[in-house]
Amino acid sequence: MSNELTYAVIMAGGAGTRFWPLSRNAFPKQLVKIVGDTTMIQATVARLQPLIPAERVLVITTAALAAETRRQLPMVRPEHVIAEPVGRDTAACVCLAALVVEKLSPGATMILLPADQVIKPADHFQKALAAGIDVARTGALVTYGITPRFPATGYGYIKLAARLADVGGVAINRVLGFVEKPDENTAKRYLSEGGYRWNSGIFTWRSDVVLSELETHCTWLTTALQPVGEAFGTPDFERVLNEVYQPLKKISIDYALMEKAANICVVTADFTWDDVGSWDSLYDHLPVDAQGVIARGDVLALDCRDSLLISESGQTVVGIGLHDLTVVATKDAILIVPKGRSQQVKQAVDALKAKGRNELL
Repeated sequence: MSNELTYAVIMAGGAGTRFWPLSRNAFPKQLVKIVGDTTMIQATVARLQPLIPAERVLVITTAALAAETRRQLPMVRPEHVIAEPVGRDTAACVCLAALVVEKLSPGATMILLPADQVIKPADHFQKALAAGIDVARTGALVTYGITPRFPATGYGYIKLAARLADVGGVAINRVLGFVEKPDENTAKRYLSEGGYRWNSGIFTWRSDVVLSELETHCTWLTTALQPVGEAFGTPDFERVLNEVYQPLKKISIDYALMEKAANICVVTADFTWDDVGSWDSLYDHLPVDAQGVIARGDVLALDCRDSLLISESGQTVVGIGLHDLTVVATKDAILIVPKGRSQQVKQAVDALKAKGRNELL
């Protein structure tokens, strides 16, 4: 049976390589200030308040990032920042989190969300979450869909089925299916047809329900991780977690569960959402002057147009006559890339890694 408590589980193990050179292995995207005056993970925790108090927030991160995550989130209980010894994709993360929540408060509802999205305003976000919580307490798996604004090829899509109800003024539909990232023509067709939503990667469900569903569709995972749930809160937890996690195969929650389960509902989100996947996405979130220039830090832009200039280096960055460029300067590296090609920054990171330039990663 469900109870009245709700936990939030923040997934915070990503590398954020497309935001190099600001995002590094030791300080990836979620732990740096990409948008606003706080880091992305701090903003994620803040927008959950007061719906989910900090004592019911858990963070799943990596061993390398756990100490910095705890430092940035002093309001979160240290034992609630859980470090995966190795990355095993989102299905393992979900199962681990559900086992911990079930140990803390059997049958509690849990919201699962990434640490590195831009969502606003917070009150609309919480309204959608509250509707999802109500539906999840009935035993459904709930996801949140974003009404497409353009034919995006970088997001997965959710196909809507029958409208169920409006909960607190928020539309709830059954899910007909999940669609992988489409090509441009297919994405255009989705927009013209309607009835599709971007997949936000945010979920709500009861801990006992999702564990039961995983037991049905991914038995090997629940069987492997059960000892970890039992060990949570004991001195053996880290040892058991390390022993159990290492042999797990990687699989996403979409493949492991969401594409197989039957009782799935989607909340059409009434908030602005962006997974800020590259430097180009910041034009929607940072102040842009009349010439289309974003300048942050010690920057002087002369006769520049439609460009992003950021200095985190302690030095002055001067741009003259720059058009359609992204320039990001840190203490040890400078990125220069044409606007519209910042998704390829990951290729630069891969090339640096191949050259053994680990001091820049």
